[in-house]
Amino acid sequence: MDKFDQRIIALLCADARLTVTEVARQVNLSRSAVSERIRQLEASGVIQGYHARIAEPAAIVVKAYLELFYKGGRCEQYVERMRAFPEVRRCSGISGETDMLIYLEAASMERLAEVRGEIENLPGVFKVKTHMVVKDWVM
Repeated sequence: MDKFDQRIIALLCADARLTVTEVARQVNLSRSAVSERIRQLEASGVIQGYHARIAEPAAIVVKAYLELFYKGGRCEQYVERMRAFPEVRRCSGISGETDMLIYLEAASMERLAEVRGEIENLPGVFKVKTHMVVKDWVM
């Protein structure tokens, strides 16, 4: 493997979608010479494949509990409505004046506000209280 092969490999590692023409231009060789070198690098197992680099999913940055207050209906009906929101992780029917406690995780404050607004506008819902999670402790 010479300096041309090393440069070709470096270029393809940086961007596997480069055309042979572009690689040839950058290494200052003919298109056919680069095509042959790439073929040999693949045949010898130096280049074992071309892959897409996938970004890690965005980290969950906002965790919150919503106290849900509604008129009429049963918890089960509202649980079914909550299934429409992928951010909702848990619904709990609890004692006291709160009808339901909802735990959710959103990618941003903007998304939290959107979800909260949609929940607030559900039929029968008359009040939503938001509690932001500041810190979690694992027990």
